[in-house]
Amino acid sequence: MPHDEPIEPIDALRRIAFLLERSRAGTYRVKAFRQAADTVISTPRDELEQRAEQGTLHDLPGIGKSTEAVVREALAGDRPAYLTSLEEKSPERLVEGGERYRDALRGDCHSHSDWSDGGSPIPEMVATAMELGHEYQVLTDHSPTLRVANGLSAERLTKQLALIDRINEHTGDFTLLKGIEVDILDEGELDQTPAMLDKLDVRVASVHSKLKMAKSPMTRRMIAAVRNPHTNILGHCTGRMVDGERRGKALRRDQSAFDAEAVFAECAEHDVAVEINSRPERQDPPDELIDMALAAGCLFSIDSDAHAPGQLDFVEYGCERAQRLAIPLDRIVNTWPKEELIAWAAGR
Repeated sequence: MPHDEPIEPIDALRRIAFLLERSRAGTYRVKAFRQAADTVISTPRDELEQRAEQGTLHDLPGIGKSTEAVVREALAGDRPAYLTSLEEKSPERLVEGGERYRDALRGDCHSHSDWSDGGSPIPEMVATAMELGHEYQVLTDHSPTLRVANGLSAERLTKQLALIDRINEHTGDFTLLKGIEVDILDEGELDQTPAMLDKLDVRVASVHSKLKMAKSPMTRRMIAAVRNPHTNILGHCTGRMVDGERRGKALRRDQSAFDAEAVFAECAEHDVAVEINSRPERQDPPDELIDMALAAGCLFSIDSDAHAPGQLDFVEYGCERAQRLAIPLDRIVNTWPKEELIAWAAGR
């Protein structure tokens, strides 16, 4: 949409939140616009117009000074100044390169919602994935042991699966696939019951705890998880952080020690894809390990690991790396049609 065209208040607020998330802005800024969007959705249009005329929009819950200006300008038929400013500063692409690979992606196999540690409801993640042209999105909220991320018990996951079925009744050609980012526990077990894992379309298995484990036990741990027939994708395999922040403080983390050659050989043997995690603070695995996995004959999955709608665009970072490192497109599982992806995942 051109930067000078009128826009509805709800669309302006959603677009601002998306652009802020895409630029890795502070969560408190994003939250203000997401909360304002919720208020606008639940408030009748005539009330919004009346309050804009009377100057009382800020009396509504979740409407502050900045969001009031956005709503007021959009109601007046103008494109909000703050939105225009963000759009002018926001690059069309997050990174140069990888365009052919981005065009080939049909979906994303790793994303989170506010059911675990994501910032937005599932319908908002779905709406944004559809707007980005995805054919499918795999919802992979965390498993129960990761309590800091509000991981889903079997009971909560069951409720989420029912919600996904209801959502898919209204999404046309787009499909929200049932998934999980399941923790790899200390001995390589997966942190969810086999019965629940059987009900899912795609399963990403990741190490989140004891990342400084010694090389030999970490290798055994990861190989055990790869050999588990429920594992489809090995998520952010090194666990490293190269450019992170937590509570305003810089966060850096060295990669875990493991025998990558042995782990990737198992991935190739058992048809498990190695994730190229596209989050800019992860860039996981590093280039040299992607080269090793490529030589081992591994499949790959280029994933956003999005925790907010605007982060779904992070796949551009992974696509740039995949194209630069010459990974064949047919070895990237989320370039495959939905039916082929599901059949591959079920085949394990």
